[in-house]
Amino acid sequence: MAYIISVNAQIISDSGGTCVCSTNDTCPTGTNAEYDACVNDVRLDLITATAGISALASFLMGLLANLPVGMAPGLGLNAYFAYSIVGFHGSGIISYREALSAVFLEGWIFFILSIFGLRQWLVRIMPQSLVLAVGAGIGLFIALNLSGALFPLAYYKPASGGLGVIGGDPVNFVGLAGCLPQDMLEGFPGFCTHGVLRSPTMWLGVFLGGILTVLLMLYRVRGAILIGIFLTSIVSWPRPTAVTYFPHTDAGDALFDYFKQVVTFHRIQKVGNVIDVRRVWYALITFLYVDILDTTGTLYSMAKFAGLRDPLTLDFENSTIAYCVDAFSISMGALMGTSPVTAFIESATGISEGGKTGITAMVTGLCFLVSVFFAPIFASIPSWATGGALVIVGSLMMRNVVSVNWDYIGDAVPAFLTIIIIPLSYNIAYGVIAGILSYLVLNGIPWIITQLSGGRIVPPNIEMSEEFIVPPGGIIPFWLRKLTGRVQDDEDNEVPLEVRGAGSSNEEDMDARSEKTDDASISEQPKHIVR
Repeated sequence: MAYIISVNAQIISDSGGTCVCSTNDTCPTGTNAEYDACVNDVRLDLITATAGISALASFLMGLLANLPVGMAPGLGLNAYFAYSIVGFHGSGIISYREALSAVFLEGWIFFILSIFGLRQWLVRIMPQSLVLAVGAGIGLFIALNLSGALFPLAYYKPASGGLGVIGGDPVNFVGLAGCLPQDMLEGFPGFCTHGVLRSPTMWLGVFLGGILTVLLMLYRVRGAILIGIFLTSIVSWPRPTAVTYFPHTDAGDALFDYFKQVVTFHRIQKVGNVIDVRRVWYALITFLYVDILDTTGTLYSMAKFAGLRDPLTLDFENSTIAYCVDAFSISMGALMGTSPVTAFIESATGISEGGKTGITAMVTGLCFLVSVFFAPIFASIPSWATGGALVIVGSLMMRNVVSVNWDYIGDAVPAFLTIIIIPLSYNIAYGVIAGILSYLVLNGIPWIITQLSGGRIVPPNIEMSEEFIVPPGGIIPFWLRKLTGRVQDDEDNEVPLEVRGAGSSNEEDMDARSEKTDDASISEQPKHIVR
């Protein structure tokens, strides 16, 4: 999980943070030294903020919920925050401050929903194919963007966290990039006139940060992504090389002077407690439904992997506390200047090594706390070191498509639209909306026709469709049922009537259905899995 410290800071700082450009025409292209210095300060702040909120959230998850689940600002959510909501260097619909306000309010709304069980119930009724498709779409979104594609095409600048493989093209809209600075179209960084794929930093990121990392993962080397990032960074740190991160310029000298401190504490100056609620509502609504799919699904996946989830109700012990900790951490993260906090699927590594209690998460939190004092190291990780890692993360998230129900077109088309619209529109929310609306239309109209015809007119292969089932357990959380004395009654009612007192054949059928549900749900929203 340690790689999220530098990666999250790079992605969120692409929004520009609280920095204001005095000359809007030059800031996005990186020619305004004062603005670039401010953005670098924001990145340093975000390194401290990311490590700090990850330490707090992980420790609380272990201490209060007793779950072996690490917490940190989530990939996908931070990209949505930086590029879809705030926009590249503030080009989006609302400002950085207003987006943080949306995250802050979202956390408290989630807290209330979690207490009364609504958050758990909402994710359980979501069609599985759409849940899986959102995760795959976010994977494509991360891989496409962080490979160097242009975020806001009007600004003609590749992602600062990318490899630079993909850039702009005056004819084909996008094309191969990776050229040297002198081979770029004048005034349009990222548009190569010739000499594509000749950048030494790009190839360093491809081979050390990408191919080597994949080879390490093939042999199940622990921390493969982190190893790839740091090896690439170490090669980039010496100054008199073609791939140096510290060129002999004023900006390079400033970066190198900070790097030489090694151990220090960087106080948050520009992104702490800067929320602004003036135009928060659009971002709040979109964050709510995107985050419900992301954070809630990941917690369910990790509970299942640890063997803590009930296969019938799809709930797990201390779920209410876990979701409340997650919600509280989201709001606290907003005060520190970062995007929503979520459970990390890398927690599977600790679980697979035998971690079944909250001690695992508490140790993770303590490690994040120590990393706060090594900000100069994390601040000196170049963009080409993290670009390859994020392309790998995107490919891992794409494995969701295997579990999508492609056999029935009413499930397949909404899932496909979700997957394809998210990266092509550069907006996760648009993909989710397209998926939900198309699902309602393609499945709602046949249902209406079936009801009006008395069951005589049905799609020929309707039996191949994904059965829409509301899992038992209801909306009311366990603590409230226990408080009102309804626990025993609910336990009786949660078991289907045909299973109670039935023979072995029915019990086997129920086990098969539960197993199928569990297999599908383990892939809910995977992001950045490291085995």
